Amino acid sequence: MKRINQFEDLEIWQIAREINNLIFNLSKLRVIKSDQALNYQLNKTAGSIMDNIAEGFERNGNKEFMQFLSIAKASCGELRSQLYRVMDRKYVEHDLYALINGKCLKLGKKISSLIQYLKQSDYKGVKYFRFGH
Repeated sequence: MKRINQFEDLEIWQIAREINNLIFNLSKLRVIKSDQALNYQLNKTAGSIMDNIAEGFERNGNKEFMQFLSIAKASCGELRSQLYRVMDRKYVEHDLYALINGKCLKLGKKISSLIQYLKQSDYKGVKYFRFGH
């Protein structure tokens, strides 16, 4: 079993960071830069996913962590909705949309799995939980 000592050790935070970097690079495109409101929302939402995972981990127990994971998962859905706007406005090719959307779907599933694990875990503080995968 792998012990998790800091939020950077969490695979879900690492995936959220990848998504955040993809969104940042996407936001550099001229067509998205010109849509300032959407550009701002994309970056804010992608950052929120990472930040809620980190903040929840740094709280005192599994209950609070699960609450922040739930918020992070909801932000994944929000980002996917924003990506539809990016795609519908033809700001990006379908392949790039599909790549980022796929990572968001994968992350949402992994967050759900972690929430389920924490609900069933005997470890009551996130600093002490362990993962079998």
